[in-house]
Amino acid sequence: MGKYVKKIFAGSSNPALAKKIADGCGTPLGDITIEKFSDGELWVKYEENLRGNDVFIIQSTNAPADHIVELALLIDAAKRASAQSINVVMPYFGYSRQDRKDEPRVPISAKVMMDIFIKAGADRIVTMDLHSTQIQGFSSKPVDNIYGSLVLMPELELHFKKISSTDNLTVLIPDMGSSKLGQSYAKGLGMSFALIDKRRNAHNQSEVVSVVGELENQHVLIIDDMIDTAGTISNAAQVAKDKGALSVTVAATHGILSANAIERLSNDTIDHIFITDTIDMSHIKDCSKLKTISSAKIFAETINRIHNGESVSQLFRKVT
Repeated sequence: MGKYVKKIFAGSSNPALAKKIADGCGTPLGDITIEKFSDGELWVKYEENLRGNDVFIIQSTNAPADHIVELALLIDAAKRASAQSINVVMPYFGYSRQDRKDEPRVPISAKVMMDIFIKAGADRIVTMDLHSTQIQGFSSKPVDNIYGSLVLMPELELHFKKISSTDNLTVLIPDMGSSKLGQSYAKGLGMSFALIDKRRNAHNQSEVVSVVGELENQHVLIIDDMIDTAGTISNAAQVAKDKGALSVTVAATHGILSANAIERLSNDTIDHIFITDTIDMSHIKDCSKLKTISSAKIFAETINRIHNGESVSQLFRKVT
């Protein structure tokens, strides 16, 4: 066992996942109060002693921005309560898409977010499938970037065994930025590889230019780290069907699902959807083809390894 007591607390962004993670750790969620003043300002308080404890705060930082402010306040409160270590378990790292200065007069938002949490007092950050692995370099503290494939790949393997007993399986990457991710899935699942060359015209808008790889008579898996408006995914699915794909399965780690994403995912070009629960999707009721895969087990194992002083990288050997 670790030298210090392990305590796990849930922010308000995804309480259901936090409860599952705590159950997986064999530790009840800690007692915490989160309230708002009449003007919307947040007020947080730990209702139990933290002195000398290993504290784990579970909070995704998807919209609204209140989740970010809330997390910063929780970190600061734990630091001022003399916690021995403050570990932020952030299943989804918001603002990670802005990870470089690619045009004049824009921020590196991922760096800003990392600075907020580290300056507030976080000693370690645990997250899943950062949009860009270089974000780990923005932090002066350890960052554990857990592979979403640890959660999705076992489910996808079972799924494709059910729909095809032949070798007509292909991973299709919706854009060049996801090529490394797609190659990892193709290798792990023993599938062929294809990609779409697209041009982004504006935020959340893109245009398909060409397709590299064979899609005719293939069961296609479209993989990405996140689905936001689902424009890229729905376009890729249409391209796959136009090229003669037998079926299209979509998988992603983070289901942001903004704007009319559910409407796009519900069209006839997509047959199956697999998304993890790093972002709360309990409000989605009308998409029968969507299956949510829980990431709680892998986060619970990571927390226990950190608390016990064991290697977290051992988890990665399952997929590398």
